[in-house]
Amino acid sequence: METRTRAWLAAVLDVVLIVAFAVIGRSSHGEAFASLGLWTTAYPFLAGWALAFVVTRAWRRPFAVWPTGVVAWLLTVAVGMALRVATGQGVVDGNPLPVSFVIVATIVLGVFLVGWRLVARLVVRSRSRRAGARDAAAR
Repeated sequence: METRTRAWLAAVLDVVLIVAFAVIGRSSHGEAFASLGLWTTAYPFLAGWALAFVVTRAWRRPFAVWPTGVVAWLLTVAVGMALRVATGQGVVDGNPLPVSFVIVATIVLGVFLVGWRLVARLVVRSRSRRAGARDAAAR
């Protein structure tokens, strides 16, 4: 697969997973599925991901666990949380950043943004081994 195609595929997959995270979060709190509400929930995390995409030059190695996946995960969480606090989102009982939310977001976004890259790596390795075994058997 061409590098440009892989970069677009990785970017779309990351964005879809971040939006899915926002959808899951909103639905678990009984919030309506409205476009503006979804945008308000998702954009802080999308901003963090966009920063990570540029910082890591993710278009060069979009499927890489390190640094692309790990930096995308960490910046998505850090910038997302900072923007949520700055904009007054998610205040619970006067607490602008509940620890439980930070833990859940960190775990879920880690599984989403690093997890698919780990699975892709395993699939590629498995296919390479099988192809190598077929080539060796054909000799």
